[in-house]
Amino acid sequence: MKIKYFDTTLRDGAQMSNISFSIEDKIKILHQLDTLGIDYIEGGWPGATPKDTLFFKKMTKEKLKHAKLVAFGSTVKKHTLPSRDKNISALVDSGVKSVCVFGKSWDFHVREALRTTLEENLRMIKTTIQYLKRKKLEVIYDAEHFFDGYISNSSYAIETLLVAQEAGSDFITLCDTNGGMLPSKVKEIVAEVRKKINTPLGIHTHNDTGCAVANTIVAVEEGCELVQGTINGYGERCGNADLCVLIPNLQLKLGYKGIPEENIKKLTMVSRYVSEISNIVPNDYQPYVGYSAFAHKGGVHVSAVSRAAATYEHINPEVIGNSRRILVSEYSGRATILRKLQEASISLPAQEQNKIAKKVLRELKRRESLGYQYEVADGSFALILHKSSTSKYKPLFEIKSFRVIVEKINNGQVHSEAAVKLKVNNVEEYTVAEGDGPVNALDNALRKALNKFYPELEKVKLTDFKVRVIDPKAGTAAKVRVLVESRDEKNEWTTIGVSENIIEASWQALVDSIEYKLLEKHKI
Repeated sequence: MKIKYFDTTLRDGAQMSNISFSIEDKIKILHQLDTLGIDYIEGGWPGATPKDTLFFKKMTKEKLKHAKLVAFGSTVKKHTLPSRDKNISALVDSGVKSVCVFGKSWDFHVREALRTTLEENLRMIKTTIQYLKRKKLEVIYDAEHFFDGYISNSSYAIETLLVAQEAGSDFITLCDTNGGMLPSKVKEIVAEVRKKINTPLGIHTHNDTGCAVANTIVAVEEGCELVQGTINGYGERCGNADLCVLIPNLQLKLGYKGIPEENIKKLTMVSRYVSEISNIVPNDYQPYVGYSAFAHKGGVHVSAVSRAAATYEHINPEVIGNSRRILVSEYSGRATILRKLQEASISLPAQEQNKIAKKVLRELKRRESLGYQYEVADGSFALILHKSSTSKYKPLFEIKSFRVIVEKINNGQVHSEAAVKLKVNNVEEYTVAEGDGPVNALDNALRKALNKFYPELEKVKLTDFKVRVIDPKAGTAAKVRVLVESRDEKNEWTTIGVSENIIEASWQALVDSIEYKLLEKHKI
C-alpha cells in the first residue's frame, strides 16, 4: 500500500518548549525534508504571526523538488462568511496550492471553546472547505480532537467528517489532539470511520500517553493513508508522532511504500540536522537514529555482534544512515577490545592482540574504579589503546606545568588567565592566554603554545563541556568527571578527565583532546 507523509515540524513541532525557528531555519529544514522525500510539509499559519506570513512570501521564490508546501489555518469564524475572514484570505494569498484547515469534531469543544451551536460548527466546516476548493486549492481537513469527540458523541463526530467530505475535502485527518488515546481504541475507531467515509483518511497523533507512534501504525493498518508527524517527535507538551521512527517502522517492518527506498538512509542525518537547527540536544536513545540505537556494551553482546550483527540488531544500522558503536567499560570483554583495535587500524599478530586486550582490560577496570567512564570518551580510549599497543609510543608534546588565575575586578567582572609551560621537540614553550572562564583560558593557552608546531589544531573546536559530580556526599571535596567534546572539519570526538579538582579534570580532558587529534595525523 502506498502512503504519504505529512510533516508538521515547522508548525506543530515549533510549538515545543525551547524551540523557536527563524525564517531562515524553517527554509533550511524544509529543503532537507524535501530532499528526504516527504510529500507534504506544513510551513506554518499565515496571518497568525508576521513571521509565518513572511515565510510564505519568501517561499514563493523557493523551488521544491518533490514536496508540496502546506499553509495551516482554522475554519471560518462563527457567523462569518469565508470571503470576509482574514485568516481564510491569508491562506488563499499565501501562494501555496495545498492548505490544511482544522475544525471541531468534539461537541464539548464546540460548546466550550467556540461557544457556538453544533449546527453552526457544521456550517463553518462546510463553507470553509467549499470556499477553498472554489479557489482551486487542495484541502486537507484536520478533524481536531476527533477521537475524544467520537467517544463523547460518535454520531456528531462522524457528521463533521461527512460534511467535510461533501464539501470536497481531499483528505480527512483524524486527530488525537490531546494525545490520550491507546492503540486498541484508535484501531477500533478508525475501523468504524472507514466504513462511513470514502475520502482518503489521515492520522495525526500526539504523544501524551507515549503511544503516538503505535497509534499511528494501527491507524495506517486500518486504512489511513496520510501519515502526519514531526522530525524527532518535536511538538507541544510531550510531542507528536516521530517520523524518524514511523518511516522505518512502516516501510522496513510493514512493507508500506512512502519515501523512496534509497532515501531512508538519510533519516539519521535529517534527524541530527533538525536537532542542530532547533538547538535541542539529540536524544541518544531515540530508536533507529539515536547515537546509541546500535551501541553494544556487554561483552557477550559484542562477541556475538562481531560474528553476526543480527544476533543483537533488529536491522542493519546503515540502512537508516546510522552506525554500530562498540562501547568500552568494565563490562567489556576481550572481543570488545579486539574490535576496537581493528577500528583503530592497529595491526598486531594474533598472540600479541590477545596480550594487549588483557592489558587494556586491566587498565580500563582500574580507571573505572577511579571514576572514569569510556562509553562516550572515544578519544581518550583511543589513546589508551595506542599507548598500550606499542612500546614506541612517544607523546608529541610534554606538559611541564600549568597555572590558572581567576580574579574579580572592581567593576564586577571576573577575569581568567592561564599560563602553560610545555616542551615540543626539545623546545620549551611558555604561553599565557585569557578566556571567558578558567577552562577556556587553559584551552586558549594550550593551543597558543602548540599551534606553531601543529597548525592543524587551528581547525579543532571545543563544542561541548560537561561536568558530573561522582560522589555528591563528599560535597565540595567530591570527585568530578569532565567530558569535553571536540570537532574538526571532518570528525568529532570526546575525551575525559577525573579529579577532585575541576580544573585538573578539565585539563586532562583538554590535553587528551589535542593529543587525539595529533594521533590521527602523526600516527604516534
